[in-house]
Amino acid sequence: MRIIRDYQFTEAPDRGASVAIGNFDGVHLGHQSVIDLARRAAPDAPLGVLTFEPHPRDYFAPDAPPFRLMSGEARAHRLEKLGVKYLYELNFNAALASLTPREFAENVLAKGLGLAHVIVGADFCFGKGRSGDADDLVRFGREFGFGLTIAPLLAHVDNTVSSTAIRRALTEARPRDAAAMLGHWHRIEGSVISGEQRGRELGFPTANMSIDGLHPPAFGVYAVLVDVLDGPHKGSYHGAASMGVRPMFGENLPNLETFILDFSGDLYGATLSVALVEHLRPEEKFDGLDALITQMKADCDQTRAILTAL
Repeated sequence: MRIIRDYQFTEAPDRGASVAIGNFDGVHLGHQSVIDLARRAAPDAPLGVLTFEPHPRDYFAPDAPPFRLMSGEARAHRLEKLGVKYLYELNFNAALASLTPREFAENVLAKGLGLAHVIVGADFCFGKGRSGDADDLVRFGREFGFGLTIAPLLAHVDNTVSSTAIRRALTEARPRDAAAMLGHWHRIEGSVISGEQRGRELGFPTANMSIDGLHPPAFGVYAVLVDVLDGPHKGSYHGAASMGVRPMFGENLPNLETFILDFSGDLYGATLSVALVEHLRPEEKFDGLDALITQMKADCDQTRAILTAL
């Protein structure tokens, strides 16, 4: 997959794509349906996705609580798995934010990227102050020469599939419900960082990952699927992970610590993708380390049973 970040310098081979537009946070089933429409709307055109980095909400409210379901890198990996050939990951800055809907359609979509066809959701808004909507884009498409399809919102059970609904499910410790809306397990992806070595001292060495900038799922212990994406231990594993602030050991920043079952090796610096399968229990502060170790063994036993049954 080719990633293009500047719409003003798009070369001829990167033009003429059929593109789904949106933030695609989580790349959930609704997003996937929009991407599939882009694939079918112009089957002879290369398939693309147009999104923004940083997320516009991060740009306009940098001090707001973290809300993203995935990092830009994780989003790119997921889109590549869906067969996206071009990811137009535009730099969302003051210049882009100030464009009127007409300017965005003409200068970015038509002249800049040279798109052949555009797919947006029925609730799509764009341009300065989010003043343009999907109907406006239909009109601009006719004027500037690109096709336009409006994708209906996708419903799951009683709720519309949305990043908001997925965040709610994760906050309420319902990772399987989140997965049903995502169409895949919710994953946290990143590099393994140095920790306090407490897990190793307790007999449960963990791979520590930051969740900075991401919406934090319910704190506690999870049964997880682990993909090591690079390095000598590249492969897929089962694990038990602790999400949270580690109350046994004072005040700490939230992170994800994963104990990989039946594994031995050094993962520092490797990139991991950790899928949350089932929430086993909330975080707890135990009376002592012996009680903690006993519970960790029970967590691992429960994890084996859950993941073996998948």
